[in-house]
Amino acid sequence: MKAAFVREPGPATSIVYGDFPTPEPAAGQVLVKIAAVAVNPIDTYIRAGAVKMNIPLPYIVGADFAGTVERVGAGVTRVKAGDRVWGSNQGLFGRQGSFAEFAAVDEGWLYPTPAGVSDEDAAAIALVGITARLGLHRAQLKPGDMLFVNGGTGGVGSTVVQMAKAMGAKVATVAGSDEKVALAKRLGADAAWNYKTEDVDARIKEFAADGVDVWWETLREPNFERSFGHLRMRGRMVLMAGRDAKPVFPVGGFYTKDLTLVGFAMFNASQTEQQAAAGDIAAWLQTGKLKPCIDRVLPLSEAAAAHQLQQDNTLEKKGTLAGKIVLKP
Repeated sequence: MKAAFVREPGPATSIVYGDFPTPEPAAGQVLVKIAAVAVNPIDTYIRAGAVKMNIPLPYIVGADFAGTVERVGAGVTRVKAGDRVWGSNQGLFGRQGSFAEFAAVDEGWLYPTPAGVSDEDAAAIALVGITARLGLHRAQLKPGDMLFVNGGTGGVGSTVVQMAKAMGAKVATVAGSDEKVALAKRLGADAAWNYKTEDVDARIKEFAADGVDVWWETLREPNFERSFGHLRMRGRMVLMAGRDAKPVFPVGGFYTKDLTLVGFAMFNASQTEQQAAAGDIAAWLQTGKLKPCIDRVLPLSEAAAAHQLQQDNTLEKKGTLAGKIVLKP
């Protein structure tokens, strides 16, 4: 089969697109014929060696995928050949990644693709969707809550906007251009502002005079003094990025408002937790309440260029992406 892989951790240019042995499904595994995959920042960190992970070498990159069951290994009961499936959490903890024509996936990391949902959409929503759903659960978001997501058109941010609306919250966000602001509003944001041209702090205070209930931070360098100031009494802040960040933490502003700080990484969640999140995601996809933001679709042979583009936007903040990069074998 063809696959995108590295022989050693390194830069995006170290990704090779070439022949790789087709895996055989072991007991409890499913061989999936891959139809689409998606790029995530964590993929680039693992490929570069910035996140130390026990990975096989050579190593197929990628976590997200969607496709069709080719055949199943011994003991598999949840799926059968011909079923359409999607999932994430590949390329982690010794597992090979998903950027290939076929992948052998543990049955517990597979979810049925809803009728009418494309493989591109299923792959694009995988990691970001599970991340958003787990984080909103941890933040105890309730109908009527006011949520601010700091960056509402990226992979996770755009998903948080839509899920929070589906859960009955009132949502505000920011983006870096008027076009992205318009996109955020199309996704369902009640308010969206261009952080390059507007006084966002003033707009947030107008949006939520008593403070927001949940602040979802997508940036790698959080400003706690700012976010704590905008949270209402017993508000909650969600962190899911900024592995090396060491920001100033205003302790007084935190504990005197009874605030809660939630930090999490989706790949720490169990199969049971992720399956529950996937069930909600599937329901929202099927009813049209959730639609992944796909910036572009590329052939899998361009995996190196896709990794570089993701890295440029995650680390260099070039602003040339609005959503996910999807690749197709």
